[in-house]
Amino acid sequence: MGAYILRRLLLVIPTLLGIMLVNFALVQFVPGGPVEQAIARIQGGGDVFGGFAGGNNDAGVDTMARGSDSTYVGARGLPPELIEELEKEFGFDKPPVERFLHMLWNYVRLDFGESYFRSIGVIDLIKEKLPVSITLGLWSTLIAHLISIPLGIRKAVRDGSRFDTWTSGAIIAAYAIPGFLFAILLLVLFAGGSYWQVFPLRGLTSDNFDSLSPLGKVADYFWHITLPVLASTISAFATLTLLTKNSFLDEIKKQYVITARAKGLSERKVLYGHVFRNAMLIVIASFPAVFISVFFGGSIIIETIFSLDGLGRLGFEAAVARDYPIVFGTLFIFGLIGLVVGILSDMMYVLVDPRIDFEKREG
Repeated sequence: MGAYILRRLLLVIPTLLGIMLVNFALVQFVPGGPVEQAIARIQGGGDVFGGFAGGNNDAGVDTMARGSDSTYVGARGLPPELIEELEKEFGFDKPPVERFLHMLWNYVRLDFGESYFRSIGVIDLIKEKLPVSITLGLWSTLIAHLISIPLGIRKAVRDGSRFDTWTSGAIIAAYAIPGFLFAILLLVLFAGGSYWQVFPLRGLTSDNFDSLSPLGKVADYFWHITLPVLASTISAFATLTLLTKNSFLDEIKKQYVITARAKGLSERKVLYGHVFRNAMLIVIASFPAVFISVFFGGSIIIETIFSLDGLGRLGFEAAVARDYPIVFGTLFIFGLIGLVVGILSDMMYVLVDPRIDFEKREG
């Protein structure tokens, strides 16, 4: 196992390099780069993309598009010296290869730079948004697993019963409801929309959070996160519940279960002593990857509806504003974490079932 982990760790470097290279190459062809964003702000336009909507703007297909007078499209009224100063400030006075290598060198030293338009370091900005993502990711994942796994086991044991039928209908209906629509419904019903003012409308804590007692802070925190966590969790039940049920059904029909029952073992002993470890292998081993995907993926719509400023909104706003230090900094950090989590998932497989040997499989 040690040799396998070492090989996987060594593969992290070229994989991460490939991710960064592909994305860096792609953004060179995306219109409305940071220089043009800055020009639009200087001219009071606010949004560079308005210029690309015109029918005569053929040069808008390139981020670094220039007009016949060697100035950026939409910037012909600005002095060339100002344009050159903006290029130098954003680093676009250097060729792409040099900028890419410089970026990688900084990342190796854990220097992720500062936002182009927010005057704050990328790491500091991520730390500022983490509480929201931790809240939605942690509680959504835990609640989904704590409910779906027991429910899936019970559905497998009572396969074909009324309980199995109506619970299947309920979870499929919940899966079919879009998360944002359910979030709006929760707001209308319980956040003062049209009916009851039970839960707050925005934020993770109240304005007087610091003055509350320790128990009051805990209560205030859970009071604020109830609706967004419910909205982000509702669609996660179906897949996990049905996966658990089907895994148990496959294992229950195998010969070793029949043998265990023939030896006189109780149904509970058979179910949790023999079937559980094999049936839950996929679910348990995939927990780190599921948690990380929810944690970092975030939900832009959920965060927007509940006025939560998390990593989802951060990534979206950075992409729209072409704030490349945030875009590439978060891409590097989350890509690295995702690759490491993949290794942890393989280790979870071995911990859950020691019979699995990745090194022999590779051989």
